[in-house]
Amino acid sequence: MKKLFRKLVNRETLSYLFFGALTTLVNFIVFDRVDAALGSDSKYALLSNAIAFIAAVTFAYLTNKPFVFRSMDWSFKTLAREIPIFFGGRLFSFLLEEGLLAFAKDVIRAQQYRVLGIRGLTVAKVPISVLVVILNYIFSKFLAFRKREQAGKEESGQEEAGEDARPNEENDGSPNPAQEGQTEERSNET
Repeated sequence: MKKLFRKLVNRETLSYLFFGALTTLVNFIVFDRVDAALGSDSKYALLSNAIAFIAAVTFAYLTNKPFVFRSMDWSFKTLAREIPIFFGGRLFSFLLEEGLLAFAKDVIRAQQYRVLGIRGLTVAKVPISVLVVILNYIFSKFLAFRKREQAGKEESGQEEAGEDARPNEENDGSPNPAQEGQTEERSNET
């Protein structure tokens, strides 16, 4: 039980929740302000949500990359891999959010209600946002910002290897020189 707790509650998950809360705040503020500016009758709720999505995802990428997942490589090669995966995962969760928001607007007619002075569609976004945060963490951790060590093992089909199988973190991810020596020794043995 302690092991599971430590796995779920650590620097990464806590910082993800912190920056996720800020990202959600950006999303809510932009959504509410844009929707109110467009007339507040919810005709433009989905457009408002799309604009809020773009603002929030940009904020999320710029904070998650260095502060949550500690991906400090800003090289073109890394960005070319991370950005499409990150934004693609977020696009998937966005489409899910749009569908659920459309359901809240068209079926439940949430825009007709106010809860503690808060517009009904904004309240409807709360449980939707919880689901989106969970999905986005999964996409970010296991796809966009996975460690090069994990990516290398999956691509090469390696199982759990020893210390020397880790990529050389000082360069572009090529194997450590110690690993190359072991590979030569193994091939000479056969």
